[in-house]
Amino acid sequence: MWSLEIICFLLCFVPSYQQFPRMCATQEALRTKECCPTWEGDGSACGASSGRGTCEDVVVSAQPDGPQYPFSGLDDREKWPLVFYNRTCQCTENFMGFNCGDCMFGYFGENCNERRESLRRNIFHLSRAERIKLVSYLNLAKQTISRDYVVVTGTYREMQNGTNPMFAEVSVYDVFVWMHYYVSRNALLGGPGNVWTDVDFGHWAPAFLPWHRAYLLHWEHEIRKLTGDMSFTTPYWDWRDAQGCDVCTDELMGDRSTQDPSLISPGSVFSSWRVLCSQAQDYSARGVLCDATEEGPLRRNPGNHNRNLVERLPTSDDVEFTLSLTNYDTGPMDRSANMSFRNTLEGFGDPQTGLGNSSRLGMHAALHVYMNGSMSSVQGSANDPIFLLHHAFVDCLYEQWLRRHRPSPNQYPESNAPIGHNSEYHMAPFLPLHRNQDFFISSKDLGYEYTHLLDASQKLAESLHPSLEELRDVWPWLLLAGLCGGILTIAIAAAVLTTKQCWKHAFALPERQPLIRSKEIEETNQHNYQTTM
Repeated sequence: MWSLEIICFLLCFVPSYQQFPRMCATQEALRTKECCPTWEGDGSACGASSGRGTCEDVVVSAQPDGPQYPFSGLDDREKWPLVFYNRTCQCTENFMGFNCGDCMFGYFGENCNERRESLRRNIFHLSRAERIKLVSYLNLAKQTISRDYVVVTGTYREMQNGTNPMFAEVSVYDVFVWMHYYVSRNALLGGPGNVWTDVDFGHWAPAFLPWHRAYLLHWEHEIRKLTGDMSFTTPYWDWRDAQGCDVCTDELMGDRSTQDPSLISPGSVFSSWRVLCSQAQDYSARGVLCDATEEGPLRRNPGNHNRNLVERLPTSDDVEFTLSLTNYDTGPMDRSANMSFRNTLEGFGDPQTGLGNSSRLGMHAALHVYMNGSMSSVQGSANDPIFLLHHAFVDCLYEQWLRRHRPSPNQYPESNAPIGHNSEYHMAPFLPLHRNQDFFISSKDLGYEYTHLLDASQKLAESLHPSLEELRDVWPWLLLAGLCGGILTIAIAAAVLTTKQCWKHAFALPERQPLIRSKEIEETNQHNYQTTM
């Protein structure tokens, strides 16, 4: 059944939009440092003729970074995206995208003027049909080469300043795997083994939550574009107090293989998935970037992890303590930050004391370690589709904190955060460009909501959704069965009454003397007929 759905999807395939744009991966674009592709709607760069946007100089912040990364001019992600491009499309109104051909998050329609709020739901509240659709969409994205985007496989220096472009084709899903690798990779300082490990443009600092929020929104957006299903949303896995990997079933993210506990069950489509950008130590040893080639099967062995590093999965108490912390980030704003909501939710602050540099990982990080496989490598973790469900719930907790504490925009640091994490820093490696502060806002301002945050009555209705969906699917058959049963009951009743009358007449003894007059007999017979009917 899934193969038929995939063929259908491929027939109605629409282009995907993520980074790097093919039209900007040429010698000319890299030489001129301009990434302002034309919009198909009017044939002009950035849709300028239709007022959607214009090609403008990229302006980067001059605010100082923290001391964690003591270099300058060595990493292509510094002052993103200036190493590659210094002119990009800047879109107007509700338009978005590398060529301003898309709508901002939360807006729909040809002119991006239809405001709609999407609802992200608990994965266990999806109906069976919705679960099948989710797995089908994931597999379609994994099997479909991105028509509009390629990924970088070499540094700008290795490209000889753009004269020798180094890019690779990957699937729509793997574009996002690569993005997560690229933002978190070690800095290459030149030569084998010469790397700087204390750097991450999307983790270990304030941008952790905004960056992953933008990441999920773009992934969701691409699935909608790929499938044409504009109602699709990313489900979340509420892992509070979980005793194991509840989503590790063949119906969802894949059960454990009985032949090899570190592999996915052959009964799941994910058993055929191959990973990329998962060998961080090897890249560092050779002083190279991931070349986006396949590196073996998806691996997962939940629960058989290092217990000294992660004792258990997060509890409801851990979550509540984390949400109670009033400061978004504190001190050096890295893994050592104390009483920091961001650091505690990310997993480096103790979820019972709030102290940073915890010897045991908690919250978000605990899930990654617990999965004991592809998910356990920061750079390669997005290979596992559980990554999406996990980070959707992390984002839900981020949203819960924002609504509870209502922080002012200046709570997000403007300066002195680790490199890549200041408020006005452009998120690497996103094209279109986003600043960290753009996602330090409520999800409602970005067009989506979580069922976890609905009021009690709405939550109850949502929890009943799968049963109601199943009932909706079977009610015509139930109605037909009821009608058939009713007809059969009537037929049996009629047959019984008819048989009773025949039996009565067959065995009646003749009367020797009339008991009533003939007229009375006639009236009695008429009454019995009406009664029988």
